[in-house]
Amino acid sequence: MTKIKILSSNLANQIAAGEVVERPASVIKELIENSIDAGATRVKAEIELGGRRLIRITDDGCGMEKDDAVLAFERHATSKISTPEDLAKIRTLGFRGEALASIASVAKVELLTNPKEGNPATKVLIDGGKTIEVK
Repeated sequence: MTKIKILSSNLANQIAAGEVVERPASVIKELIENSIDAGATRVKAEIELGGRRLIRITDDGCGMEKDDAVLAFERHATSKISTPEDLAKIRTLGFRGEALASIASVAKVELLTNPKEGNPATKVLIDGGKTIEVK
């Protein structure tokens, strides 16, 4: 009989991420849906080695303030719902607040965002679920 053990956080993150982002195409889908939900009218996708080396999504959506940009990578962080009643009124492609956290838990992610109000741009760098840089 095998012993029960706690999985390493790296392996647990890979399993959890697999529920949301099964392959590079899933990552691209989730990020483009985020762009659309942010009101983007232009979305550009750059992909290298089938998404295994690079996936870069650039859009003209509304952008995020610095605090929201950092919080967006936490599990279940979303701007779309806040009460159970909101679930019946969802008008966006994404709402669960799982995709960015799942992607960032198993990849190196750099987010550059600039809210349209003209506030300064924010850069968030995350590697394997750990925040490396915010500026």
